[in-house]
Formats: sequence, C-alpha cells, structure tokens
Amino acid sequence: MSKFYEIEPNLENYWRSIILFGRNVASYKFALAKALYDLKDSGDSVISLEQLAVPFSRHIAEHLVVCDKQITSASSKFLDGCRDFNAKQINQDALIDLTVQLGFNNVLDAFHNVHEQELPVRFFMDERKTKGGITLTDNFYRLGEQYQYDNLAAETESRWRLVETAWELNLPKHLIQVDYKEETREFFADNKLRRVAVTAASPSLNGYQKGRCFYCFRDISLDNNHADFADVDHFFPHDLRKCDAEKPINGVANLVLSCVDCNRGVSGKFANLPALPLLQRLHDRNEYLITSHHPLRETLIVQTGCSTEKRQQFLQDAYNCSITHYGFNQKWQPPQQGIAIF
Repeated sequence: MSKFYEIEPNLENYWRSIILFGRNVASYKFALAKALYDLKDSGDSVISLEQLAVPFSRHIAEHLVVCDKQITSASSKFLDGCRDFNAKQINQDALIDLTVQLGFNNVLDAFHNVHEQELPVRFFMDERKTKGGITLTDNFYRLGEQYQYDNLAAETESRWRLVETAWELNLPKHLIQVDYKEETREFFADNKLRRVAVTAASPSLNGYQKGRCFYCFRDISLDNNHADFADVDHFFPHDLRKCDAEKPINGVANLVLSCVDCNRGVSGKFANLPALPLLQRLHDRNEYLITSHHPLRETLIVQTGCSTEKRQQFLQDAYNCSITHYGFNQKWQPPQQGIAIF
C-alpha cells in the first residue's frame, strides 16, 4: 500500500510495508527478515547463502514446533527437511545444505515487492550469481540506526504468528476472528470451535501506527522497561457498552497504542471521548489493517463492515451513540508531538 510509506517515506516504513503488506504465501519472508536482524552486526556486508541459511533455517524450524503450517501450498521439500532436523533425523550441516539448495528460491526475489510492485528502496541486493549470496545495502544499516529499529523484530514475530495461526486453523477467513484479552494484553484467534492464544497485541498494532502514539504521534516503544513503553488503549471507553451491543469493546477496531501521557497522564484521555478528528484517524488506521492480510483484516471486516463506507458509518454511529447515551460534551485531544502519519 503506497499510501502507507508515501505519507512518511522513511526506511522504517518501507521495511514495515514489506512485513505488513507483502504477499503471504509462505512464512519465508518473516524468517528472512529475522535472519537479517541477526546478521546486521556480523561485520560482513556480503552474506553468503551458507551464512544466511543458519539463522533463516533456525527461525523456520523453531516456528514449525509451534505451528506446522508455514506455507499455503500442500507440500515443501525444504519444510520437510526442517521437520526432519527437529526430529533429529538430519544434522545441522544437512539442513544448511538443503536450505541453500531450496530455501531461497523465491523469497530473495520477492522480498521487496509490495502489492505487485518493487519498493523504491532496497535493503539488500541479490548477488547469488556473482558473489554467492546477498549484499546488505546502506539502507539496511541506516535502518538499524533508527529509533524504531528495536521494535521491528517484535513486530515481525507478531505478524508471523498471526499469519501462521490463520493458516493452521484452516477455515474460511471470514470464520476466524481475533479478540483481545485485556488481562494478558494478547490477541486470541477464535473460530468458535477452538480458541488459540496468538501473540501480544502491542507489536501487532505498532507497525500499523508506525511506532507512534495514536493520539499525539510521539515515538513509543515495545520495551516494557523503556520510558516510552506503549499502552494498549480503547478509543471508545469501556463505559460505552450500550453503544457496542453487537461488537465487543475489545474488538481490534477499537484498540490503539498510546503513550503513557496520553492514556493516563495528568492531562490524559482516561474515560473521555476523543475529539472528532481522532475518529477519522481511527478509521484511517483501521484501513491500513484492512489492506493487510487476514486474520486482522477479516476480523475488522466482520466487526465494522464490508466496505469503506460501512466501516466509516459504523464508527460514526458509535460516536453519535456515545454522545446521546453518555452526554460527552468535553472532547479530548492532546497537542501534536510528531508529524501526522495517517
């Protein structure tokens, strides 16, 4: 989705567009991203396929233990080899050889493609024919210097968990819904027959908000020891259950990440109703999730409507209801602390 990075065309948002909006036919994109995180400080800008295969295959093998479905096709010789490694039927050397042979067939070519077009920046060059591997670009090293870089690994892992869970449930996408459990700050996938803990909510939402507070656009962190640690906040307060009879107040469409000051600081939101311009911002943020792939996409469609117009009307109806039933006369909006990102 070009709008996602064109509003703020920086390296963090180009990278996030790959993780959030690139095609999901296999989990290899996520494993490659995590392998590159691991190799950033190796001292080598030219990474041989053998070097790349070590963390790449490790991440795939680890995820196979949690979720055996890592591809949409019926079978994969590479994944079978990773399963054999987990079962101790082959050793690591054999796994690395297999990964070099089969693991990178499509992912290196497709990594920078988002919605059928290549991004205007590259984080590595495919030089398998000339150098036997890839060359990390200056863009990748500059990405590693950005404030939000430390959040990207958690965002990638969270996105991977959402995608593989949807595959594993193996049901029509419209039957899978993702709900939020406030006590554990986790998302659960629920197909009415089985309820599965998926991933922490914060890293799942952080990428779509580009690492910024929903309300004031200040940088936030996913590190709970950091001063800018993000809160998960309900845009419509808990009190508005009358206006949410058919859709849970913990629905994904109502959840945003907020800095501590905006959520519960001296002049924070608490149980106040946000000002009307923030309602449009919530719609825009939700549309980013809609243009992503299931299950968050399908959950939002089920909860708020099957078209842009219906989703916007859903939010407006909830807003009008909150005023009618609860008499919110004072609307809350903090001063802006960063550039508008959606």
